[in-house]
Amino acid sequence: MELPSTKPYLLRAIWEWCCDNGFTPYISVQVDGRTRVPREFVRDGQIVLNLGPDATNKLKIGNDFIDFQARFGGVSRELSVPVTQVTAIYSRENGAGMAFELEAGESQGEFDDAEDVAVDALPAEEPPEPPRPEGGRPKLQRIK
Repeated sequence: MELPSTKPYLLRAIWEWCCDNGFTPYISVQVDGRTRVPREFVRDGQIVLNLGPDATNKLKIGNDFIDFQARFGGVSRELSVPVTQVTAIYSRENGAGMAFELEAGESQGEFDDAEDVAVDALPAEEPPEPPRPEGGRPKLQRIK
């Protein structure tokens, strides 16, 4: 029997930690055909989204999808991100968080343009990149 993934639980925990400590939670997402985000903000098959309470409405970090509403250019949109496609969650202010590898068999960057998606949760300025662990592999970081 295959155990359920710990990833959605870790995403919820780090999101809560960010919010409890006044930080802004960001996620980095590898976009695929199931990812509903504004395509004009996708760069090199990836998008970074602000998941802070002030930037989102009706946020639900489920076990399979992260669903929420956000405003882009003043227009409210529906976003949906498969949990499997999240590559990192971190605090905008200090970069503390966690990076994830995409699991084997998951899409590695190509997305299906047939599914047009959009939503707005990005700030005007480019967010900082999350710090990369040595060797490119994710590592656990103790958060006090």
